[in-house]
Amino acid sequence: MASDGTRTPSTACVGPEIRRVEDSGENARVKVQDFDFDLPPESIAQRPSPRGTSRLMTLDRLTGSFAHRRVSDLPGLLRAGDVLVLNDTRVIPARIFGTDADGRRTEFLLVQRAATASGEDVWECLVRPGRRAKPGRIFDFGDRGKGTVAGKTDEGRYLVSMAGTPVDALLAEFGSAPLPPYIHRPGGVADAQDALDYQTVYAREPGAIAAPTAGLHFTETLLTQIRARGVLVAPLTLHVGLGTFKPVKVERTEEHLMDFESGTVPAESATLVNDAVREGRRVVAVGTTSVRTLEASARLHGGSVAPGPFSTDLFLTPGEEFKIVRALLTNFHLPRSTLLMLVSAFAGRENVLAAYRAAVESGYRFFSYGDAMFIA
Repeated sequence: MASDGTRTPSTACVGPEIRRVEDSGENARVKVQDFDFDLPPESIAQRPSPRGTSRLMTLDRLTGSFAHRRVSDLPGLLRAGDVLVLNDTRVIPARIFGTDADGRRTEFLLVQRAATASGEDVWECLVRPGRRAKPGRIFDFGDRGKGTVAGKTDEGRYLVSMAGTPVDALLAEFGSAPLPPYIHRPGGVADAQDALDYQTVYAREPGAIAAPTAGLHFTETLLTQIRARGVLVAPLTLHVGLGTFKPVKVERTEEHLMDFESGTVPAESATLVNDAVREGRRVVAVGTTSVRTLEASARLHGGSVAPGPFSTDLFLTPGEEFKIVRALLTNFHLPRSTLLMLVSAFAGRENVLAAYRAAVESGYRFFSYGDAMFIA
């Protein structure tokens, strides 16, 4: 990071077209419009395929060549000695509806607990419609909890002081899966099937308000097949936050600020990853959240992944060096999104966009419930 707050392009880059951003001056900056592509609405998956059956595009990040397979082919794409890194965060049912004194139903998305000195249980929330969230207004959540609007954060989120039933129990009873806005449900509420579909089979640590969607493709059987090939599996945790949906509203990538997300790397996983890097074996990240966790930790600790908790606002764009990750399983992402920029940094913008165009033409399904891409 340069002293003026801009990100300095790395000299160790991936893909021939990325090297164009290494020049000094204005040419070194990457335009957000460079990550746009045409996507018809019918390409956005509204329900997932049965786990393990989705289509899988493979992309060679050096040559740009791609092929069409199935997620069930993934074990054959991995090698003995690879370390497969999974994000075991668990999505909490963070969307809940409250009723005010006038009987109006209002939607709350609980983003994260706010730090307070009073000991109150205050949450940062998105509220829809926001005009109802007047300071001091009280909302009932079922018959067991209440929330009082206490103000707003600098980022524009509402601060809601919760009382009555503990929030975890309240969400378990009345909350629903916080589906992204491009997945449509009657009344805007996830259903019972979403509660199952929008959670990985290996989810362990509650705290995410969005799923690490590349992991949704795995079944226990698929993981067993992968381990049988001599692949080592390393879990870590990054609680996916609101920033995963945060639109990029600036013209140049270095002007966009990521939200912080918290996570932790278990000691055993750090050892598996560092040993693989030292010995020249591949670290295969499942999802962009796993990539950000590994690469953020390596940047904080001199190129090695360190165990323990941390938080990161790492934003990976073309020109960045990847210190840990050598292969990536990911879904197909939104135009102009930070996730698409990360994938483009890893595999090359022109390679990725060419593959995306082919995916659209071939009927691949996009976004959280969609198909997958394996990049190596």
